Amino acid sequence: MDFLTLEEFYRSICNGSSLVPEEIGKELGHFNVFDTDELLAQYKGQKGKMPYNRRLYYKISLIKGKSKAEYADKVIDIEKYALLFATPKVPYNYTSENEDHSAVFCVFSPDFITRSNTGFILDELPIFSPGSIPVFELRENEYQYLRTLFSKMKKELSSDYTYKYDLIRNYVMELIHLGQKLQPASVLYPKHSASERVSSMFVELLERQFPIESNRQRIGLRTAKDYADRLSVHVNHLNKVLKENTGRTTTEVIGNRITQEAKILLKQTNWTVSEIAYCLGFEEVAHFSNFFRKHTQLTPNSFRS
Repeated sequence: MDFLTLEEFYRSICNGSSLVPEEIGKELGHFNVFDTDELLAQYKGQKGKMPYNRRLYYKISLIKGKSKAEYADKVIDIEKYALLFATPKVPYNYTSENEDHSAVFCVFSPDFITRSNTGFILDELPIFSPGSIPVFELRENEYQYLRTLFSKMKKELSSDYTYKYDLIRNYVMELIHLGQKLQPASVLYPKHSASERVSSMFVELLERQFPIESNRQRIGLRTAKDYADRLSVHVNHLNKVLKENTGRTTTEVIGNRITQEAKILLKQTNWTVSEIAYCLGFEEVAHFSNFFRKHTQLTPNSFRS
């Protein structure tokens, strides 16, 4: 699996230059802010196009103009203004669709935002939770407010204020909280019934199987019974809980998630279908092909091409 590191990100925007900010890799973590209008000359005609891959850093983008964002197997059309969140867990890209497109964005390493300096663990926040689609359309006044916030971060970054990174972390957390306010209340404040807890633990267990990062990696849990045994519940109870909370059976939820990962691997890697089948827990490539065709109406090779 190809992962874009911060070093590779900087080389991509500096026309191959190996010049990387000194603070990358240090205990402080890394943070930076960019304006696409200032980078256009370096994209060499690739305006608004970004590689579809997983990144080893977080990114928050404020977008203006008609564009399209793609997360895993989902495509989101952006009409005017949007706030986009990206995590190391999920590959994505976005493409501008008119000449008036512009964006400002910040990138930061996982160790820039830690529990010790913010009180939060990023991956435990709703906006970065598995299955979320963190692209939020904005009204013009919301866009203008956030544009000012990005300007403050950029200005602070070039200042000589001793505690500038503490202040920037506060700005980043404000961005995250504003994004979470745009999420449905049911996502932000889930119920805490017994069935909700079992459902939540199942989703967490399912997501731990992914992403597949090597063609030698293989998921350990494959069937509804595998998950029920790990959660110490009867498979019928797990089915009932998931049906109540998601409208789907355990097998359907597992199947949909495996299909999503299969699409990512087929699109993003050059691994053989046999290698992908192995990684996703199939004993025979024919079984994987039949499974994939059942969920997508396409063969793996047809989807890839």
